[in-house]
Amino acid sequence: MLDARALQVNGRRTDLLPATSLRVSPGELLLVRGENQDDRTALALTLTGRMKPSSGHLSWNGSTRLKAVRKASALVDSPGINEPEQHLSVCDLVTEDLALIPRRYRGALLAKPWLKLNSFEDVEKLWVDELPAERRVSLLTQLALADPAVDLLVLDSPDRHSADPTVWLERCEQLAFDAGRPLAVVAVVATLPDGWEGPSAVIGNSVPHAELPPGAEEEAEGALAADAAQVGNAASSETPDADMNSADENVEEAK
Repeated sequence: MLDARALQVNGRRTDLLPATSLRVSPGELLLVRGENQDDRTALALTLTGRMKPSSGHLSWNGSTRLKAVRKASALVDSPGINEPEQHLSVCDLVTEDLALIPRRYRGALLAKPWLKLNSFEDVEKLWVDELPAERRVSLLTQLALADPAVDLLVLDSPDRHSADPTVWLERCEQLAFDAGRPLAVVAVVATLPDGWEGPSAVIGNSVPHAELPPGAEEEAEGALAADAAQVGNAASSETPDADMNSADENVEEAK
């Protein structure tokens, strides 16, 4: 299980990653919403052990060593980090990625046999940026799984390639719920798909005194007014001289 509690990364002026908490286990898909691309990438890097948190707790199956988290995880298609270069052909991309797999796992893996085995022969001569979004997500996740040590996939902004969430969501669900090799899958996205009822989190959900989301401030003011009226009515019926401004001003912090 990946356990992150109040993970936070300092920046020069503002936090690269505001304090965020989440949990996900093999066989689960978690969607994490973050409006800012830098926040999404910082979270993806931190969850996979590629960036050291400034504070907070991060563990994989009880181990807090970043090396253990990094070994068990794969960062998929992170903008400006490990997204494929546009000038690469699919065949060249596969050759490069397979070369990064530890030798004890790689064996005699070669690009063309791998492409045939995984049913990507039809796109091997295309440039990476020519791939349809669905095939791109499928290819990059399958390449990540060429390393048998990987049990955690973190996809950075897969929704940037298409306005249709099924392009990446169905693939993530397939990977998480695969009975043969169930994975812990985290997709860090700009917005949650309409109708999504599965597990989700939001970047910055552990920031103390976090700003209220849109609409929550008006709801809080309405609740305060209702509380004040209720207390005022009670005071006028029991003690006419009671202070009418003693309404409780504590409103549950929105997260």
